[in-house]
Amino acid sequence: MSTTLDRMVLRNYFRSYAIVLSSLLSLYVVIDLFTNIDSFGRAGGGAIGVMRHIVGYYSYQVALIFDRLAAPATLMAAAFTVSWMQRSNELLPQLSAGIPTRRVIRPILIGSAITISLGPLNQEYILPRIAGQLLIAKDDPEGVKAQVLTGAYDPSGVQVEGMAGVRKERKVIKFYATFPENPPYPMFHVTADEAVYFPPGSDGPVAGGVPPGGGWWLRLGEKETKENPPREPLPPNLRLVQIGQYFLTTQDVDYDMMSRGGGWYMYAPIGKLRELLSRNEPRRQARVAVLFHTRVTRPVTDSLLVLLGLAIVLQNPNRHFVLSAGTCLVISVWFYLCLLGGKYLGDQGYVTPPLSAWLPVLLFGPITVVAFDAVHT
Repeated sequence: MSTTLDRMVLRNYFRSYAIVLSSLLSLYVVIDLFTNIDSFGRAGGGAIGVMRHIVGYYSYQVALIFDRLAAPATLMAAAFTVSWMQRSNELLPQLSAGIPTRRVIRPILIGSAITISLGPLNQEYILPRIAGQLLIAKDDPEGVKAQVLTGAYDPSGVQVEGMAGVRKERKVIKFYATFPENPPYPMFHVTADEAVYFPPGSDGPVAGGVPPGGGWWLRLGEKETKENPPREPLPPNLRLVQIGQYFLTTQDVDYDMMSRGGGWYMYAPIGKLRELLSRNEPRRQARVAVLFHTRVTRPVTDSLLVLLGLAIVLQNPNRHFVLSAGTCLVISVWFYLCLLGGKYLGDQGYVTPPLSAWLPVLLFGPITVVAFDAVHT
């Protein structure tokens, strides 16, 4: 049953959360902006153009920054709320009236649960939608400069690589495609001077439009056309448009995937990660599995971090609230070092992916339970 005190404490928590989150986001943006101000200046377009680019750039980066700060912001907001209640003697009268400590801080726990859930929601529904915008370079807002690309593996078995790419045109310079042997189709390579990606539903160079999944229009050079005349049979995902031109249909590989590098799946939702685990890609299978299990355990680890911080603040009501906040910050550092350590062990194959994700829970879970149980009631 909600009381007036509960609503007041919950309102104080959300106010603290808004102050902490806005402060952390602003600090992060200001430091990053002044560190890279020269890169923004090279974008061109005059002062107004540079300012417009800065605003547009950080309007998308804020979602990525929030993903990194969601749990620490919740912890600091909860610690500040409890510390301020202790400092203003709002906690002592309720404890003297026989109200247990856990009942007093119940609104803070409810508010923490709400704000903790914002992190996974942002990770699952917002970051995948703006993943392409997160890759915009600070000195190239229009995407007209050549950028380094990496290879990518399509579920159809095709390995594609590129020397350089232009984001605005979705064009790859020196495009290489390797088709595996799959009888009756022999293994062979295609080298194109340039390749342009056409997303699904666009008007591509193929009669009938671009197939589902999108694909690449390949233009071979004169030398490659002479050395590699049209051959039969062609794989089902490669179509001859005309002499020297092909259209390669892909299921997953688009320009964004090639420009993100080998870690393109970091922005993928958990459903996509589960789909990737069903594919036979041994080079990145362990990393995808670790990321998948980390996504599953994220609400648990974030909750443990907040509960441990609250337990430390409540154990000593006479401690100054600034010192309590500093203690919570130190705990956060150790907690995230443990998370990074588990991820490293899982990525390198020293432990299984599930164990790497649950290792922080196994280490900090008992400590949190003991610390929270020791809180005076």
